[in-house]
Amino acid sequence: MASETKKSGGVLETIKTVVYALLIAGVFRTLFFQPFWIPSGSMKDTLLIGDFLFVNKMSYGYSYASCPSIYIPRFGIDISADDICGFLDGDNTRILGGQPERGDVVVFRHPTTGRDFIKRVIGLPGDTVQMKNGLLYINDVAVKVEPNGTFEEIYEAQGPQRLTPKCENGPVGEGALCTKSRFTETLPNGVSHDILNIGTTWTDNTRVETVPEGYYFMVGDNRDNSSDSRVAQRVGGVGFVPYENIVGRADRIMFSSAGRSMLFFWTWRSDRFFKAIE
Repeated sequence: MASETKKSGGVLETIKTVVYALLIAGVFRTLFFQPFWIPSGSMKDTLLIGDFLFVNKMSYGYSYASCPSIYIPRFGIDISADDICGFLDGDNTRILGGQPERGDVVVFRHPTTGRDFIKRVIGLPGDTVQMKNGLLYINDVAVKVEPNGTFEEIYEAQGPQRLTPKCENGPVGEGALCTKSRFTETLPNGVSHDILNIGTTWTDNTRVETVPEGYYFMVGDNRDNSSDSRVAQRVGGVGFVPYENIVGRADRIMFSSAGRSMLFFWTWRSDRFFKAIE
């Protein structure tokens, strides 16, 4: 009898330990850092498919978007921040709020789908933003752009989604060299970062957009392969991003794998471990 009591007590302690661990992990993820895998090539060459990073949630304070979301389509799991903290949504404010700066790389909830996106902050509230012939204009002034060589990668399926890259020298065959022109863009506040060009697309020429108060204009660094604020939500883009939808700032890549799984150690990119995001 004593043996059975001891056994049941051990099981109970194990369950309590697991519950406490999950609670601590949930609090940590809600308040401090959220893990994020880069699923697409919209931020190349700043971020590559398979880069793993932690999003700093303390950078801009907290809103409903700070609550965790879990999306694992293979197992039918789709829990969004709205499901947990939707009652906080709608006022476009934050607790202990800080303001994103131009050039920050941030993770945010898509205003309509609720999916996590990662882009660069280009336009602040009150700014005007326009693309002319692929050149970015902020408040009617063209940003400084300088050639910075060529970005090269192999044309092959990348990451768990098996996405293939777009090439400026395309179309190319499987295993061939895929290239894009690379430029260094310097924003009005002095922040410099690389951008890529693939060719002429309709997002290279846009109308003048004035960013409303409480909203931000987000653009991907891989300019011709990014769904972002240049495309309105009603036509499948991101549009303006509400302040409350921002999850946090991406500061550093912790780990990177070029393969379908992080377990494929031969695909690890050790040169990207702990790399700062600029």
